[in-house]
Amino acid sequence: MRSPVFRILGIMLGLYSTSMLPPMLVSWIWKDGQLMPFIIAFCLILGLGLLFWFPLRRDPRELRFREGFLIVVLFWTVLSSLGAVPLLLLESPSLGVIDALFESMSGLSTTGASVLTSIDGLPPSILYYRQQLQWLGGMGIIVLAVAVMPMLGIGGMQLYRAETPGPMKQNRLAPRIAETAKKLWYVYVTLTLACMLGYRMAGMSWFDALCHAYSTVAIGGFSTHDDSLAWFDSNAVNLVAGVFMLLSGFNFALHYTAFYSRRVRTYLEDPEARTYLLIVAGISLLSVFVLHRYEHFSDLQETVVDGAVQVISVVTTTGFITSEFHLWPSFLPVLLILMSTIGGCAGSTAGGIKVIRLLLLFKQGSRETTRLVHPNAVIPIKIGGKLVQENVINAVWGFFALYVLSYVILLVALIGTGSDHVTAFSAVTACLNNLGPGLAGVSQNYADVADGGKVILIAAMLLGRLELFTLLVLFSPVFWKN
Repeated sequence: MRSPVFRILGIMLGLYSTSMLPPMLVSWIWKDGQLMPFIIAFCLILGLGLLFWFPLRRDPRELRFREGFLIVVLFWTVLSSLGAVPLLLLESPSLGVIDALFESMSGLSTTGASVLTSIDGLPPSILYYRQQLQWLGGMGIIVLAVAVMPMLGIGGMQLYRAETPGPMKQNRLAPRIAETAKKLWYVYVTLTLACMLGYRMAGMSWFDALCHAYSTVAIGGFSTHDDSLAWFDSNAVNLVAGVFMLLSGFNFALHYTAFYSRRVRTYLEDPEARTYLLIVAGISLLSVFVLHRYEHFSDLQETVVDGAVQVISVVTTTGFITSEFHLWPSFLPVLLILMSTIGGCAGSTAGGIKVIRLLLLFKQGSRETTRLVHPNAVIPIKIGGKLVQENVINAVWGFFALYVLSYVILLVALIGTGSDHVTAFSAVTACLNNLGPGLAGVSQNYADVADGGKVILIAAMLLGRLELFTLLVLFSPVFWKN
């Protein structure tokens, strides 16, 4: 293996080791007895980073394009393993290796599926750490590394293309890729601070406000309470969550463009953003209508607020619980789980296949239908008046085919571990789309899933976070040929 892989992996591990400092500070302030696990994790991650980097620190070779994919996969795999160390060292509750790895991967992939059953009783530093995992994983630690690496003389385009979600990754906000990454992080941090202030004004403590802002903007769904947002029993909290989950489902580059141009209409002029809003609005209206028809909630205000915010949470793949949607009447629970496969916009922190891919699939399907009647017609596909290249459309179809194939394999494998069909269906859907909560046996948590099933779902979370191609390309013989 070429040395740049180890050198850059070492640098990124060194950067990640600093993420253990904030929970160490929280542990010191609250005196919760968890300082040592974070010190051990810090030393371990920093030590491995130095071990990889130091022998190759003067190696002049640059990173090749396909090696970017290898580093991304290695980084997320190694990071999830090392991120599990503080959880593994917990005395109460005591987690096994697979459970700790599951929780760590769920956090970093912003899935929000948890094996913990008594979250309210966890030490404050662990509560904070879980939320921070999601925040770092939301925009992608590697995108942050791309912003920092030019200072170290290392280019980052290969990593950026491997890490960022969506089919059209060549779009930039600035000529230099590091500047693009920095601008995305400015938007990310700004939204997080605004969300935290919104939660604080809605009645949360500063600690809860910060922790929930982390997971809201990351579209992660972890909470500091077992009952999630329902614990606060507050319409104000739910509304703040709904607004910022919706905002975080937009393309972050679009946020930057709208802010820079001072034009709110920027969102409405973007075809993907319009489609995203129509999907959320349509599912919300349908859900509120059915909930009101079945009188699931006691009054209309609760029906509208809890219903709409829960829909936004699931459709954007956040996974916060404002209401136990698995108990909703009629077809709604299955509908919401299925809608999570769409997710948010490309370039957002959401999971799913992304709205832009759905839009392209629909346009391609419409074109093929027209060609049945006019077989010789030349029908270009355009998004927002711009021609979409055929290679992008082919990539979208390839992604969709791989998505379906991966889904079927994961589903059959999970059923083979002993899960019932409804549990397996919702668990695979939730983990592959980085949603979190499911139905039946995983409606509350994933503690009862067999260890073999958890390993399968860990793979599903990684596949979903890296959008299939980045991971599956490593299994192609062509990738390893010189």
